[in-house]
Amino acid sequence: QVQLVESGGGLVQAGGSLRLSCAASGSIFSIDAMGWYRQAPGKQRELVAVITSGGRADYADSVKGRFTISRDNIKDTVYLQMNSLEPEDTAVYFCWVMIRVVVSSPWVNYWGQGIQVTVSS
Repeated sequence: QVQLVESGGGLVQAGGSLRLSCAASGSIFSIDAMGWYRQAPGKQRELVAVITSGGRADYADSVKGRFTISRDNIKDTVYLQMNSLEPEDTAVYFCWVMIRVVVSSPWVNYWGQGIQVTVSS
Protein backbone atom coordinates (compact mmCIF):
# COMPACT_ATOMS: atom_id res chain seq x y z
CA GLN A 1 0.00 0.00 0.00
CA VAL A 2 1.26 3.44 -0.97
CA GLN A 3 0.12 6.73 0.48
CA LEU A 4 0.71 10.24 -0.79
CA VAL A 5 0.16 13.01 1.74
CA GLU A 6 0.01 16.60 0.52
CA SER A 7 0.41 19.73 2.60
CA GLY A 8 0.99 23.45 2.27
CA GLY A 9 -2.08 24.70 0.47
CA GLY A 10 -4.31 27.54 1.58
CA LEU A 11 -5.44 31.08 0.86
CA VAL A 12 -2.98 33.74 -0.27
CA GLN A 13 -3.20 37.17 -1.86
CA ALA A 14 -2.10 37.75 -5.42
CA GLY A 15 1.65 38.16 -5.57
CA GLY A 16 2.17 35.91 -2.59
CA SER A 17 3.85 32.54 -2.25
CA LEU A 18 3.02 29.03 -1.12
CA ARG A 19 5.02 25.83 -0.92
CA LEU A 20 3.32 22.50 -1.50
CA SER A 21 4.77 19.22 -0.26
CA CYS A 22 3.84 15.66 -1.09
CA ALA A 23 5.36 12.78 0.86
CA ALA A 24 5.13 9.20 -0.39
CA SER A 25 5.17 6.32 2.07
CA GLY A 26 4.38 2.63 2.29
CA SER A 27 5.52 -0.22 0.07
CA ILE A 28 7.93 1.58 -2.23
CA PHE A 29 10.83 -0.07 -4.05
CA SER A 30 11.61 2.79 -6.38
CA ILE A 31 10.24 6.15 -7.50
CA ASP A 32 10.60 7.47 -11.02
CA ALA A 33 9.03 10.76 -12.03
CA MET A 34 7.10 13.00 -9.63
CA GLY A 35 4.92 15.95 -10.39
CA TRP A 36 2.01 18.25 -9.76
CA TYR A 37 -1.27 18.68 -11.61
CA ARG A 38 -4.10 21.09 -10.92
CA GLN A 39 -7.79 21.31 -11.63
CA ALA A 40 -9.76 24.53 -11.52
CA PRO A 41 -13.57 24.53 -11.27
CA GLY A 42 -15.13 23.63 -14.60
CA LYS A 43 -11.79 22.82 -16.18
CA GLN A 44 -9.82 19.70 -16.96
CA ARG A 45 -6.91 18.59 -14.84
CA GLU A 46 -3.67 20.00 -16.26
CA LEU A 47 0.00 19.34 -15.74
CA VAL A 48 1.79 22.02 -13.74
CA ALA A 49 5.29 20.62 -13.33
CA VAL A 50 7.15 17.33 -13.45
CA ILE A 51 10.58 16.26 -12.28
CA THR A 52 12.42 13.11 -13.33
CA SER A 53 14.42 10.83 -11.05
CA GLY A 54 17.52 12.54 -12.38
CA GLY A 55 16.25 15.98 -11.43
CA ARG A 56 15.19 17.30 -14.83
CA ALA A 57 12.16 19.59 -14.48
CA ASP A 58 9.53 20.69 -16.98
CA TYR A 59 6.78 23.23 -16.48
CA ALA A 60 3.55 24.38 -18.01
CA ASP A 61 4.04 27.63 -19.89
CA SER A 62 1.63 29.39 -17.53
CA VAL A 63 3.87 28.82 -14.49
CA LYS A 64 7.37 29.05 -15.96
CA GLY A 65 9.49 31.52 -14.07
CA ARG A 66 7.11 31.54 -11.10
CA PHE A 67 6.95 27.93 -9.89
CA THR A 68 9.83 25.62 -9.00
CA ILE A 69 9.54 21.87 -8.54
CA SER A 70 12.07 19.93 -6.51
CA ARG A 71 12.38 16.55 -4.82
CA ASP A 72 14.10 14.90 -1.89
CA ASN A 73 14.91 11.33 -2.84
CA ILE A 74 15.78 10.41 0.75
CA LYS A 75 12.42 11.55 2.05
CA ASP A 76 10.47 10.44 -1.06
CA THR A 77 8.98 13.91 -1.18
CA VAL A 78 8.22 16.32 -3.99
CA TYR A 79 7.81 20.06 -3.50
CA LEU A 80 6.27 22.88 -5.49
CA GLN A 81 7.41 26.38 -4.63
CA MET A 82 4.85 28.82 -6.02
CA ASN A 83 5.79 32.49 -6.22
CA SER A 84 4.05 35.51 -7.73
CA LEU A 85 0.75 33.71 -7.44
CA GLU A 86 -2.14 34.91 -9.56
CA PRO A 87 -5.90 34.40 -9.15
CA GLU A 88 -5.72 32.15 -12.22
CA ASP A 89 -3.60 29.73 -10.16
CA THR A 90 -6.60 28.98 -7.96
CA ALA A 91 -7.27 25.24 -8.18
CA VAL A 92 -7.04 21.93 -6.42
CA TYR A 93 -3.46 20.73 -6.75
CA PHE A 94 -2.73 16.99 -6.99
CA CYS A 95 0.65 15.38 -6.61
CA TRP A 96 1.52 12.49 -8.89
CA VAL A 97 4.22 9.90 -8.39
CA MET A 98 5.30 6.96 -10.53
CA ILE A 99 6.21 4.09 -8.20
CA ARG A 100 7.43 0.55 -8.44
CA VAL A 101 6.51 -1.40 -5.31
CA VAL A 102 8.81 -4.39 -5.90
CA VAL A 103 11.72 -4.91 -8.26
CA SER A 104 9.69 -6.93 -10.78
CA SER A 105 6.47 -4.93 -10.70
CA PRO A 106 5.41 -2.44 -13.34
CA TRP A 107 5.51 1.29 -12.76
CA VAL A 108 2.19 2.52 -11.36
CA ASN A 109 0.83 6.06 -11.16
CA TYR A 110 -0.27 7.19 -7.71
CA TRP A 111 -2.20 10.35 -6.91
CA GLY A 112 -2.56 12.48 -3.83
CA GLN A 113 -5.96 13.42 -2.48
CA GLY A 114 -5.69 17.00 -3.69
CA ILE A 115 -5.10 20.24 -1.82
CA GLN A 116 -6.82 23.56 -2.34
CA VAL A 117 -4.88 26.65 -3.36
CA THR A 118 -6.87 29.88 -3.50
CA VAL A 119 -5.37 33.16 -4.68
CA SER A 120 -7.38 36.29 -3.97
CA SER A 121 -7.10 39.43 -6.08
